[in-house]
Amino acid sequence: MSPPRKRATIREVAKAAGLSPAAVSYALRGMQVSEKTAERVRRVAAELGYEADPIARALAIGKTGVIGLLCGSLEDLWQQSLGVGIGRALNDQDRYALILDAAGDPDRERSLAQRLRDQRVDGLIVQPVDPAAGFWAELCAHLPVVAIGDALAGARTAGEVVFDNRRGATMALEHLRDSGHRRLAVLTPTRPSTPDRPADVHVAAEAERLGLDVTLVTAPHSLAGATGVACDLLARPRPPTAVFCFADSIAYGVYAAAAERGLRIPEDISVMGYDAHPMSGLLRPALTTVDWDIAGIVRAAVRLVLDAVDGGADGDSGGERRRRIVQAPRLVRRASVGAPPR
Repeated sequence: MSPPRKRATIREVAKAAGLSPAAVSYALRGMQVSEKTAERVRRVAAELGYEADPIARALAIGKTGVIGLLCGSLEDLWQQSLGVGIGRALNDQDRYALILDAAGDPDRERSLAQRLRDQRVDGLIVQPVDPAAGFWAELCAHLPVVAIGDALAGARTAGEVVFDNRRGATMALEHLRDSGHRRLAVLTPTRPSTPDRPADVHVAAEAERLGLDVTLVTAPHSLAGATGVACDLLARPRPPTAVFCFADSIAYGVYAAAAERGLRIPEDISVMGYDAHPMSGLLRPALTTVDWDIAGIVRAAVRLVLDAVDGGADGDSGGERRRRIVQAPRLVRRASVGAPPR
């Protein structure tokens, strides 16, 4: 077996290209040289098998090439899809995602966000558990942060891809009301320590406006946890006629609980989700849900964080408006919602 080939150095690339090592370094970083020179350097580097040392490159340009992604809970299948999409989109831009899971815990979220800052990630994308937490303002002062889902209260973020939760909650509740339901349960991952999440606030306000009897119940994203909560709910002496879940993953637990209790969907209980995970269309009956366009969210979040990391956002005269992107909901009507039982 032949010995491994020695990695070419930047000095060898410079000698072959007839340039100084500094000029080669600039060319490989796309700085201060013509496109013709940059192309010649890239060609020579490829012929010699030159690969930049990532640590040396990070020290030279002050960037690691790593973007943190802090998910609220990776037990939520929608957030898993978000992580996959953002990881691939960053890789297409020669960046890398460091994906961490807050597990639905505000304290864990704060600790992980601070660790990502200390590890010198170039930027952070977060789907927050507690968007009103006070530490976000301090974090955003030291790191470009893009929030997905909810805005971070009091923090100057590099960008926001927020959901029009007022419209989404109204759309869901009106659909259930128009189907004849008046007694509803809303299953939410919100904990007592994060009571002011916008979606929950909108549900309470819209229920009062529409004359609906709505009970908010905390449920985890995990299938076992959501199933247990739903079983208790459906065992009540006067159970709801419909359950609206703030995540499709939670709705899957309602399906499992209904099956355990011998209840039919939608004849005995109607069920609705909120994020249009692809698996929801495979259920029987298929789950009625709300689509937030996850592909559009991924594109917007990655663009915003890279604009901020690369310095584009601060120089944008109309940047404040364009750095806030509001995702509109789309109701996906399927067979899991019907008339209430008589």
